Amino acid sequence: MKGLVRAFALIFIVAFGLMYLTSYLNSEQGYSGGNTLTIYNWGDYVDPELLEKFEEETGTKVIYQTFDSNEAMMTKIEQGGTTYDISVPSEYAIAKMKQEGLLLPIDSSKLSNLKHIDPRYMDLPFDPGNQYSIPYFWGTVGIVYNSELLGGKKLTSWADLWDPSLKNQILLADGAREVMGMGLNSLGYSLNDTEEAHLQEAKRHLGELTPNIKAIVGDEIKMLLAGEEAAVGLVWSGDASEIMGENEKLDYVVPTEGSNLWFDNMVIPKTARNIEGAHAFINFMLDPENAAQNAEYVGYSTPNASALKLLPEEISGDERFYPGPELTEKLEVYENLGKRMLAHYNELFLEFKMHSK
Repeated sequence: MKGLVRAFALIFIVAFGLMYLTSYLNSEQGYSGGNTLTIYNWGDYVDPELLEKFEEETGTKVIYQTFDSNEAMMTKIEQGGTTYDISVPSEYAIAKMKQEGLLLPIDSSKLSNLKHIDPRYMDLPFDPGNQYSIPYFWGTVGIVYNSELLGGKKLTSWADLWDPSLKNQILLADGAREVMGMGLNSLGYSLNDTEEAHLQEAKRHLGELTPNIKAIVGDEIKMLLAGEEAAVGLVWSGDASEIMGENEKLDYVVPTEGSNLWFDNMVIPKTARNIEGAHAFINFMLDPENAAQNAEYVGYSTPNASALKLLPEEISGDERFYPGPELTEKLEVYENLGKRMLAHYNELFLEFKMHSK
């Protein structure tokens, strides 16, 4: 009998231990809610000091997890296995998440700092009235290049990348929309084009670029370009700013044919448990001083008009990252192409990648 009691006691202890461990792990992975806020964001896309400041001011524990693509982020939230209170998708992903019921509405009455956002970046087609999203950063896709490694040559257009003198000198960011968009723009087409003949023409044209491509890479593109492992890179503007900070020989240009104008916005996923904390964090990031600090750290363009006034002139006055109307009129926002067409874009990009190896 005593043996049986001891067995039950042992089972109870093990079960209790497992329950405690599960509770702890779930808390660490964002399952707990309450005084915990789980943020799901791109890597290195917020100043860590601001997260610490928010924790100190609110008493809320911040858990910061990262994703490397909008598609990966959407899949994780759709599966619903982990609680995320805040995420930062791009515009086309926001439109898709709205359609699929993956977002909770935002209560703008709780965002006293929303008044600081430049009206130009509000009420955009992917989220009319900003019912589900609040601007975080914006930027462009363009070309970083090292003129010294190119013998003094300056790049101004997508067409320049097809110059035979750039053989084995180009790094491409590993993104289907970015690379296919480059191919389409270089031919004078929209980067949201869905006409099959144009898409096939763009893929063939990209195939002609293959001799000039050194590699198609992820985040390491910043290190490789700063270290002069290649002379040219297709990158996002914020990455360009960071790379140029590491190597003053580099310059950034948005091609004359046009390119992508993108927006990343803060949203509250359907998985959120700490909705009050999510609103508090969004409002905290909209504070001009915090937004300016974040913009200096991350290197992307801030949509916060009040924060822009706090930034050094060498940042706020740099037209490479805060372009004027003449250029921005040529830029396009990625549209939500739908599952079928997006899969087709990815398929064409994969075929191109395999051919370029």
